[in-house]
Amino acid sequence: MRKSLAWSVLLVLCLAGSMAAVSATAAADVGEQIAEADRLFDRWSVPFNFEDYEVALRSAIDLWTSALTGLPEDHVQSRSHVLNRLSQAYFELATGYLTANHDKEAAYELGKDAALESLRLDPTFDETEASDGFRAALRSATDVEAIFWYGNTLGQWLNYHQLTAIMGGVKDVAASFERAYELDESYDGAGPHRALGSLIAQAHFVIGRDRSEAVYHFERCTELAPDHLEARVSYVSDYLIPTGDADLAASLLAEILELASDPDVMAVYPFYNRIALERATELTNGG
Repeated sequence: MRKSLAWSVLLVLCLAGSMAAVSATAAADVGEQIAEADRLFDRWSVPFNFEDYEVALRSAIDLWTSALTGLPEDHVQSRSHVLNRLSQAYFELATGYLTANHDKEAAYELGKDAALESLRLDPTFDETEASDGFRAALRSATDVEAIFWYGNTLGQWLNYHQLTAIMGGVKDVAASFERAYELDESYDGAGPHRALGSLIAQAHFVIGRDRSEAVYHFERCTELAPDHLEARVSYVSDYLIPTGDADLAASLLAEILELASDPDVMAVYPFYNRIALERATELTNGG
């Protein structure tokens, strides 16, 4: 009896040790996957090549997705990091490389869902939603990355879901960008200003804002992040051309093209500046 009990205890200890070893190995593998995905996502450590970046982006998405399945639920900080990265990566993949509408829609949806899952890691988000509604939860969120990329991916996804946009989706986008602006106006090259400028310029009648308010956000973005060319291009395409200010539009496009001729400027935000340059060139040529 005692011998049998001793063997049972020894077996349990051995199994526990094996399980701990497996768990440690799995944790190490997940950490390595996240680190490798972050390395692939880094567009500054090596010379940037737009075509090569698509391959790196897709590989990073696969690695983060795989790592997410191995992350324990209570590893909130790591899960938030991975989900926020996934949201941004899906946005960039759809914006920079995908061409078919159904592929772009699917990528934006995946990015939207990842950011929302990240937001829900904070228990107060669900509590606020339950008591005051979803938009109130957005306006009280504290993770600027999650809320900014939720607004971006949701906004793009709504282009394929016009009814949802009209029924309140656009106001959710506005709530996201306004909250991101409150939390950190300089995030992602003054991204909250850039995003608000475009949203107000295009959907001022939906969100109840004066269209001219967009000008402040475009100009503030340029002030905070002068090497981020996207705000200048959006100012032209979303505000100046629709309002008929052709002279200022032409002047600003010429300024963008001059800035884009400087490799040092392009290297500050290589992915987004490449896209901005393409848009500026199309607008200059009447596109």
